[in-house]
Amino acid sequence: MIETPPVFAQINLIVADMDATLGFYRRLGLGVADGPEWPPGSGARHASVTTSNGMRVEFDNAAMARIWHGGFEDTPVARGGTVLGFALTTREAVDALYAALMAAGVRGRQKPYDGFWGARYAIVQDPDGNDVGLMSPIDPERRYAPKP
Repeated sequence: MIETPPVFAQINLIVADMDATLGFYRRLGLGVADGPEWPPGSGARHASVTTSNGMRVEFDNAAMARIWHGGFEDTPVARGGTVLGFALTTREAVDALYAALMAAGVRGRQKPYDGFWGARYAIVQDPDGNDVGLMSPIDPERRYAPKP
């Protein structure tokens, strides 16, 4: 039995097009640097960024994933139900970022709306098909019971 529970501290995305993916996450506001090829001549690329709340987001292309992930398979799998969540400071910021991403050609999955839990919420899709949620702070005054 472990004495201290594990802390969720990192998510690693294995991406098809590193440049497109990094461009998308930069539009979201992450200050991620370019992922150079390493080792030289391998085609492997890695990039990472630590968010303001300490979460690490790591990006690897398939060539890099094969280096560190012994069970990695290039074969596509059915998408799961994961949504990567990003907190924004205001309700208006959700609408503004969603509009900016749509103008940049990003695929929208859910237009901004007032969620029953009291937040403004929208979903976009990154270049690899991962859903990315954009959420304002929760306002308890805006909560309501959803219709089934």
